[in-house]
Amino acid sequence: MGGALLKGWIANGVGPLIAVEPNPSKELKRLAAQKRVTLLADLRDLPRAKIAACIVAIKPQVLKDAAPTLRGIAQSGAPMISIAAGTTIKALSKAWGREARIVRAMPNTPGSIGRGITAVYATGKVTAADARLAERLLAALGETVWVKREALIDAATAVSGSGPAYVFLFVEAMTEAGIAEGLPREVAARLARQTVSGAAALLDAEDTAPAELRRNVTSPGGTTEAALKVLMGDDGLAKLMRRAVAAARDRARELGG
Repeated sequence: MGGALLKGWIANGVGPLIAVEPNPSKELKRLAAQKRVTLLADLRDLPRAKIAACIVAIKPQVLKDAAPTLRGIAQSGAPMISIAAGTTIKALSKAWGREARIVRAMPNTPGSIGRGITAVYATGKVTAADARLAERLLAALGETVWVKREALIDAATAVSGSGPAYVFLFVEAMTEAGIAEGLPREVAARLARQTVSGAAALLDAEDTAPAELRRNVTSPGGTTEAALKVLMGDDGLAKLMRRAVAAARDRARELGG
């Protein structure tokens, strides 16, 4: 996500940008060589100039140990925008101080092509200007939606943060089902992939509820209705998705514990 944000900011003329990464990717090295971003290996190398905002794009398991190293930035008054799953405001405040202006955000991987959505929550310490800046920075990934309770960030993590993996798994399952019916793997994969991407594009283009779009495809007594009776059965997709989202939410809470 950090790399996706950098690309979005560069494309939209946001800067100057500083990336702190001890193990930079080839792409990050390339951007640094082009002077589109200043690449540092250690926080201690940061310039003394005031930092407008700090995006904390660190895995939650790593952030537990790394968070205290960012205390100086937080106490300088810079808004701290964390995209680490499950890492709570309480835990971050312990590392950065009670006056830290913390924003929690949960983007998803379609943000790498500017088609993502990010759920955002801000503490009472965050000013209106901080919130506008956070929204502007996160817009590099796509849409943003604000939630009123921090606990809802974990729910958003389970729905949209992890959600792309559910969709990819659905494409895998459709492909395997097509192969089981005799389609060559290449054909089944192409049919499944384009069906899902096309349906998503239609959902995006139409101001119509998903349920209505589903009904539009479903002829009484037809093939789609026969399949939906399985998917919408008592132990069908809806119940399975509720279990999956609850499991992801619980794991987000565990990561923050």
